[in-house]
Amino acid sequence: MAEGQSRHSARLRDTFAQLSSRRVNYRLSPGEEPSPATGWHLDSMSTTVGRETPGPPVTGAAWEIAVQLLRDYEFAEPGILRGLFRRDSELLGRDMLLEGRFYGLRFYMGVRVVALIDETPPDGLRGRRVWGWCYDTLQGHLEQGRLTYEVVKQLDTGDVEFVISGFSRRAPIANPVIRLGFHLLGRWTQERFYRRSSQRMRALVQAGVDGAPLPVPIASPDDPTLVIAPSDSTSKLVDRAAVKSHEPGAP
Repeated sequence: MAEGQSRHSARLRDTFAQLSSRRVNYRLSPGEEPSPATGWHLDSMSTTVGRETPGPPVTGAAWEIAVQLLRDYEFAEPGILRGLFRRDSELLGRDMLLEGRFYGLRFYMGVRVVALIDETPPDGLRGRRVWGWCYDTLQGHLEQGRLTYEVVKQLDTGDVEFVISGFSRRAPIANPVIRLGFHLLGRWTQERFYRRSSQRMRALVQAGVDGAPLPVPIASPDDPTLVIAPSDSTSKLVDRAAVKSHEPGAP
C-alpha cells in the first residue's frame, strides 16, 4: 500500500508540474457566444449567503468572509471536487489541479485562473459590489469551458450572494468506459456540485459571522509545496484504494 501511495504521489507531482505547459482545451471564434445550439451548457446559480446593513461591505462581515472563502477555494463541495495549487502563487494565472471524486474513482484535471472580477459602483452606495474569479479548462480535462465564481453585495438591500456561472461541454474522451460514465452522470454531478457548493458557502459564511474561525487550505501530504482546498477534504482509506485517472480528456 505504501509503495502504491508513493507512486501516486510521484504521478500527482508530475501531473501538476505539467500544467504550466497545458493549453486551454477549447476555442471560441471571434465574436462567438457559447449557446446550446453549438453544444454548450449555460449555467447560472445565485444563492443568498448572508446579509449586512445596506451600503459598502462591512469589515469582517458576510461579504468579506465569503470573499476569503472564495479566494481560498474553501467553498467547494469536498465530496465532489477538491483543488491542489501553490499557495504562494498569484491568483490570476494560477494553475490548479482539480481532483474529481466519484465513488471509487478519482479524476485529475487542470484548470487555469484567467480573470479576476473586482467591481465597485462609482458612488459606492448603490448597485453591486462584486469580487470573483474564473478559470478555463486545460488539455486533459473531462470538460471544456469556463466557470466563474463571484461574491456580490447588493448595496441597496445588504444581501450578499454567491453566484456561479459558466459555459461547458464534454471534452473528447478516449477511454470508452469513462466516456460513457461521463455521458450518463457528468451533467448530474456538475449541477450537484453547484448546489452543494452554494449550500456550503452559505453555511461557512454564517459560521464565520457567528465567530467561527475560517478554514484555510492545508499542505498536501503528496507535495509540501502544494496545498489542498477545501481543507476538510482529508484523504481516507477509500481515497488510497480508489481508481485514479490523470488527465482523462484528450491531450
